[in-house]
Amino acid sequence: MTSQDLPKPDYANNMKLIGYSDQGGRPDGVQLMVNKGYAIIGHMFSKGFSVVDVRDPRNPKPANYVPAPENTWNIHLQSHGDLLLVINAKDMFAAPEFQDETQYYKGALGKKVGTAENTEAAERNWTAGLAVYDIANPAEPRKIGFMSVEGGGIHRLWYVGGNWAYASVLLDGFTDYIFMSIDMSDPTNPKEVGRYWLPGMNLAAGETPTWDASRRNGLHHPIVNGDTAYCAWRDAGMVILDIKDCAAPQLITHQNWSPPYGGGTHNCLPLPDRDLLVVADEAVLDNCADGIKYTWMFDIREPSNPISISTLPTPDDADYVNKGAHFGPHNIHENRPDGMISNDTIFATYQNAGVRIYDISDAYRPSEIAAFVPPAPNRLMDGRLNRPKVIQSCDIWVSAEGLVYCSDYNAGLYILEYKA
Repeated sequence: MTSQDLPKPDYANNMKLIGYSDQGGRPDGVQLMVNKGYAIIGHMFSKGFSVVDVRDPRNPKPANYVPAPENTWNIHLQSHGDLLLVINAKDMFAAPEFQDETQYYKGALGKKVGTAENTEAAERNWTAGLAVYDIANPAEPRKIGFMSVEGGGIHRLWYVGGNWAYASVLLDGFTDYIFMSIDMSDPTNPKEVGRYWLPGMNLAAGETPTWDASRRNGLHHPIVNGDTAYCAWRDAGMVILDIKDCAAPQLITHQNWSPPYGGGTHNCLPLPDRDLLVVADEAVLDNCADGIKYTWMFDIREPSNPISISTLPTPDDADYVNKGAHFGPHNIHENRPDGMISNDTIFATYQNAGVRIYDISDAYRPSEIAAFVPPAPNRLMDGRLNRPKVIQSCDIWVSAEGLVYCSDYNAGLYILEYKA
C-alpha cells in the first residue's frame, strides 16, 4: 500500500500514518502484541487471532489466522520471547443476552452468563481457559499447552516471561472476574496457583455482595511489577495486591472513586521509578451515557494510600461526545519489556477520538502532545444492535523505536510514527 492509498485521518497532530492492514479481511482487533516483527492480534468478532508480518511497517502483510474454538473469544493475548498466551472465554458479544451492549457493562456478569449460580444447569458450549503457543516462528503459532478453568473463562492476562502469568478469570460460583496467578514454569502444563477476590464475590461460599446490583465489580486485569499486582477492578476501582506468595495474594489497598465518577477502571500502570500509577477508566456506553471518563495520575509513594494528583486532558478538538459510539479512554501502552518503556510519555487509545499521546514529565500538569484519529471504518464487523459506523480505537503497542501499533473494533491495524 503506497502513501497515497493509506486511509486519510480525520485529525492528526505530530503523528503520521505509515502502514495499514485490514488483517486479511478480518479488520476487527482487540489486544495486539508485536513479536519478532509480527503483529499478533486478537479478534472481537472474527473468532480467533491473526498474525500480520510488520517487519516492513510500511507494507504490512497478513501471515496467518488461527480460528478460535466454537463460541469462544480469543480477544486478549500476551507474547514474550517464544511464547504466546491466548485467552479462551465465552464469546460474550455473540451471545443473545449481550446484543444490547449495555447489558454487558452492568450487573454481575456471572449471573448473566449463568456461571455464578446453578452452575450444573448452565449450558457450556464454549471453551474456557488459557492456550499456550510456541512462536519461535511467530508466523506459525504452534499450540503446546492448555489450562482449563471451570466457568466463563479468562478475560485478560499479564505475562512478560518467567514462571508466572496473572489473569482475570470468571469462575463458577463468583459474581464476576477475579485474580488468578498461574505457574508457567512448564508452558505445556500451566497450573493455577492462587486466587484473590473482593469480599462478597464468592457466592458459592455464601458471600453476599454489598454493592449496588447494577455495578460490574470484577477484575479487568492486573499489571505486575516485582511483588505487586496493580489491578483494575472495573466499577470497584483499584486493588493493589502483595503477591510475594503467589499462592496467597494479600490486599495492600482497595480504593474506589465511583461514585461519584462513572467506574469502568481498565488499566493500572505503575511507573516505579517515579512512584506513580497511571489509572485509566474505560468509557463503555455510547455518547458518554456513563459520564466523561478520565485517566488518573496517582502518587503511590505510600502504597497503602495512593493519592490522585491529576488527570490527563480530555480531547477537545472535535465534538466526540456526540460523534457516536464510545468516547473516552480504553487502553494504554503498558511499558512491556519487549517494547517502549517510558516514565514520561503515555500512549493511549481514546475510542472514537483515536490515539492520544501525553507528556507526564510534570505529573501534576499532564499535556497532550500528539494525536491521530482514523477515518470511519469501511464496514462494520460488529453485528450487535444499533452499532454506529464510527471508529473505536482499541489497543495500543509501542516499539522501543517509537512505532505505534493500534487496533480497532472494525477498522484494521494502523501503524504510526510519533513525531516528537
